[in-house]
Amino acid sequence: MASPKSLIFQLHRHWDIIETLCRQSRELPAFEPPHLLAVIERFTGNDDPTEPAAILRSLCAADLLQPLSRTDDWQINPLVLDFVRGLTHEHELGLSAVLKARVEAVREATTLLAAGVDQQDMDNVRTGAARLSDLIRQITRQLDADRHAILELAEKAKGSDAAMPIARRYRAVLDAYDHYVEPMNEMMDSGLGGTFYPHLKLAVQTLDRAEESLAIRGALYTQRMQLRQVAQQAKELRRLGRLVAQQCSDTLLPLREEARQHNVLSSAIGTLLGRVRKRGLKAALRSAPGTDTMPGWQRERRSLVHLGDEVRTLMADALRFEPKVQTFPEALTGDPADLSDWVDEPRLKQTLARALPVDNLLLWLKHHHPQLRDASLLRLYHELVREPGWQAHLQAEEIRTPLQSVRVAYYPHRLEAETLPQGEVSNDASH
Repeated sequence: MASPKSLIFQLHRHWDIIETLCRQSRELPAFEPPHLLAVIERFTGNDDPTEPAAILRSLCAADLLQPLSRTDDWQINPLVLDFVRGLTHEHELGLSAVLKARVEAVREATTLLAAGVDQQDMDNVRTGAARLSDLIRQITRQLDADRHAILELAEKAKGSDAAMPIARRYRAVLDAYDHYVEPMNEMMDSGLGGTFYPHLKLAVQTLDRAEESLAIRGALYTQRMQLRQVAQQAKELRRLGRLVAQQCSDTLLPLREEARQHNVLSSAIGTLLGRVRKRGLKAALRSAPGTDTMPGWQRERRSLVHLGDEVRTLMADALRFEPKVQTFPEALTGDPADLSDWVDEPRLKQTLARALPVDNLLLWLKHHHPQLRDASLLRLYHELVREPGWQAHLQAEEIRTPLQSVRVAYYPHRLEAETLPQGEVSNDASH
């Protein structure tokens, strides 16, 4: 048997290998040497072919792996397996009978403690308190492990393939609920049928009474603190038991109900469809022998065509339709063509070019075209000022010119013929 120090050292060095083997131990209770070498090579590489065999020998020498009798296989040390599963929360669901036996042991330890208090026997008081503390610690550890195991069962059931049959998919969930959750709920019942809360409540009361008795007798402070700490552990266990039981029920009950409902519903639907296929719809759904009445939930198919609400609304609007009277405009009186504001702009530009220079363009336009409206006259004024055929000079004095409806205050533009640069001769002069 290897020393504990060597075991812990090898566990520290090869934690990944042991963790993988502990996870695989759920399906393989024992491992063959080739399988162990393959797992070791996965974490060590292939640089040295002799290294996996050396690691395997060190694991066996440190008692991490133990040989099975009458075979060449190896198994993980049960203590190491429980330790690794506890740290990685890879727990196996415990037995409700074990939990119930430990709760019954709490009652026996409480009886021993109460006898020690009544008989003033300090040995029984110390033994009963120590036994209660150990049992409470074991029950707490088992409740925590069972909670993680149930959560893992639910996660595996939810993550399974949806095409898998529902009975096979939720088989572990149903077994866990029937063999663990229901017995634990019966044990956690706070009424007369329960054992968990009454035993722990009696233990807390006995511990409080023992502490009070030791205080009256003037016992050591360490003895009183031991009883007080055990009482606090018992109170915490009562709370933890209620929470674990509630969480386990909330986790597994919906899955259990889903599986049961699916089984009942699918079997009923399958039976009904088989009857319909063999005997026909009316014969299969006949409510009683000798009657042809259909179930109340069935609705016969209508064979008549009926109008929808939208068509009815359109027909009602069409019946109430009244044409609106549209008044057409009467014929225009007088001359339909008003040409008083029309100007021949190309001819106007030729006339203006021959009349250059012009001192005031606006006065010249008003004199030659007095029939134009004010807007047309001002538009022509601004367009002719920007024409490139002549030069426009802005005068320095402001003047006011009345038009047909407005009076315009402006600085007049003087138009002059465009001067040619030196050396250029106009076309008329060259001819």
